[in-house]
Amino acid sequence: MVSISECFSESYADARAKFCAAAATAGGAIRSWLNPHGVGPHGEKLHLDTARFGRADADKMLVMISSTHGVEGHCGSGAQIAWLRTGGPAKLPPDVGALLVHAINPYGFAWTRRVNEDNVDLNRNFVDHDKGYPRNEGYLAIADAILPRDWSTESRAESQRILDAYAQKHGAFALQGAISGGQHTHPDGVFYGGLKPTWSNRAIRAIAREELGRARRVGVIDYHTGLGPFGHGELICAVAPGAKSYARAKAWYGEEMTSPESGTSTSAVVTGAMTDAFPQELPDAEVTSIAIEYGTYSVPEVLDAVRADNWLHQRGDLDSPVGKKIKAEMKERFFPAGDKWREMVWTRADQTIGWALKGLTA
Repeated sequence: MVSISECFSESYADARAKFCAAAATAGGAIRSWLNPHGVGPHGEKLHLDTARFGRADADKMLVMISSTHGVEGHCGSGAQIAWLRTGGPAKLPPDVGALLVHAINPYGFAWTRRVNEDNVDLNRNFVDHDKGYPRNEGYLAIADAILPRDWSTESRAESQRILDAYAQKHGAFALQGAISGGQHTHPDGVFYGGLKPTWSNRAIRAIAREELGRARRVGVIDYHTGLGPFGHGELICAVAPGAKSYARAKAWYGEEMTSPESGTSTSAVVTGAMTDAFPQELPDAEVTSIAIEYGTYSVPEVLDAVRADNWLHQRGDLDSPVGKKIKAEMKERFFPAGDKWREMVWTRADQTIGWALKGLTA
């Protein structure tokens, strides 16, 4: 009997060890990609690991990705390991393979951050860096409130006053979009998209070409946390509603699927999502991508945790009591403690994987 709770891990190092062991036990072909640009909080090396199952020439591939947003890897890794330990590879249809990408952002996972070693949000980094970047006027208006000089009670109150005034004028969802929609102007800020492709960006593109080059149908599931009702896994399709891949996703997931551009999602509209890499690198394949977004705490609580963590790494002291408190809150906001949430994560993941496999073989 598999303990679902034990599939989840309290640290990146523990998650990596569990994943590699489970993948090896299940007969997967494992590859490891060393991130040369950073180390973990204990000086450990950081790796992106992949495990492939099924025939080498499979023309239908299911791809599951964890840790696009670092700390959210606690969730995605747990779902991947649960799939491995509950016999997922053995249940694959004969003509379908699977590729698990574990800790695409190992730095953020190890350091309990959403961002990578460059303070870049990977889900804002997959834009065309040779063209002009999308402007976020809302972020420009509140940037100083997002990253205050200090994290004192007075400074936080003043920042909150500015954010509340913005929300009162433009609406709460507009504030969420201004903060989280992505920006390319403040490298010390939150939801920063960067000015060049990150290491993780380059790595996942290479992995897509090398591991999925023979595939003609690809289904991608990217695991996220932080938005929506506690434990609920919202299925988000981030492509334009008029795209063919949107119609395919709708056929696979039905009314369960939401769309930021259609206004049915808890997520703001995002430019430069990681899953954009797959249709770009696999132009001859039908790629159908979704993100599973698991709810944890309220949006203001989650965004406050992100702002606090950013302030800590830009201007604070990680080893101080305040720093340790911020880190503990950051982890809890994206990976709630307790078995109930973890079991809800796997139940929804198992259901979604079933839908994806049905869609791939239809």
